[in-house]
Amino acid sequence: MRHLFEPSLVNGPEGDPALYIDLRGERRALLLDLGDIAALPPRKLLRLTHVFVSHAHMDHFAGFDTLLRVVLCRKDRLVLVGGPGFVDRVEHRLLAYTWNVVHRYAVPLQLDVRAWAPDGSGRRASFSSRSGFVREGDARWPVADGVLLDEPLLRVRAACVDHETPCLAFLVEEKARARVAKDRLAALGLGTGPWLRALKQALLAGAPAHTPIHVCWRDRLGEHAQQRSVGELAAAVLELGPGQRIGYATDLRFTDANRQALAALLAGVDRLFIESAFLQADAAQAARKNHLTAQQAGCIARELGARSVVPLHFSPRYAGRTAELVAEVRAAWGASAGAAPAAPAAPVDAHEDQAWTRALR
Repeated sequence: MRHLFEPSLVNGPEGDPALYIDLRGERRALLLDLGDIAALPPRKLLRLTHVFVSHAHMDHFAGFDTLLRVVLCRKDRLVLVGGPGFVDRVEHRLLAYTWNVVHRYAVPLQLDVRAWAPDGSGRRASFSSRSGFVREGDARWPVADGVLLDEPLLRVRAACVDHETPCLAFLVEEKARARVAKDRLAALGLGTGPWLRALKQALLAGAPAHTPIHVCWRDRLGEHAQQRSVGELAAAVLELGPGQRIGYATDLRFTDANRQALAALLAGVDRLFIESAFLQADAAQAARKNHLTAQQAGCIARELGARSVVPLHFSPRYAGRTAELVAEVRAAWGASAGAAPAAPAAPVDAHEDQAWTRALR
């Protein structure tokens, strides 16, 4: 059963942090962090519907202009979510440009910008090209339990960690996976078509069993149409499985408070993308920079019970020494609780091994 999420680091472990999450079959994608995104072609940027920014340091936010330039006149809406003061920061970026012609663009762009603070409060505002990106609709944005996005197929939650400035860690959850049992589909005399996607979404959204589904398909005998209910079809042709959970944590100190915040958000994640900026031998430098060492990142991954780990955000000082950082993360992640770091652990599964292979490139 294929997962909904197809995550990939835009710049590998050594460049600016940016995690592109393609949503299979949905013709859309999410982006976690917005640093250098030059490696993403326009077709991928245009798939984005939501961008989540951990904090506004340049290597996490400087790609805003690149993204804006691509989506102008091509996309009608984009949601941007960040931490405290994020709406103001986006407004300042927009105010840096002259917008005397954008109101005439054939496709008007609306930026829906949201800011979430550690105390749970939130603000939101919109900026439209029709008005030259003047701030509009400023209002409170209620956020419960750190849930920044809640849709039938997925949920995005956040927690605030300390980087000597508030920084958001993210959990992207696939609510469930629904697989079509094609043998049972054929036994019912039904064919595949867009109705299957509508059925999956209705089921995952909790639609009542009597909700009608218009079943349409085409085969060699022509066009067919039937009316069935969600309950009848789901029981007959769908198999449900647990969804995938992806964690993303970057730019944080190795403190008890931060580890507790991550534990509350990311315990048991399937894949953890975590900063591993310095080797443990340079722990003093990591502390001065408010970053994790590779060993500390591996310890956090072990504490969380992460099934797989992908390190990122390596310091430029380790150019050509990527393998050392990876080995240190894996040793700490694979060590027994309370034990000294052991030799690099074997991959948990083939999927994870591919992630580590990419990290080593």
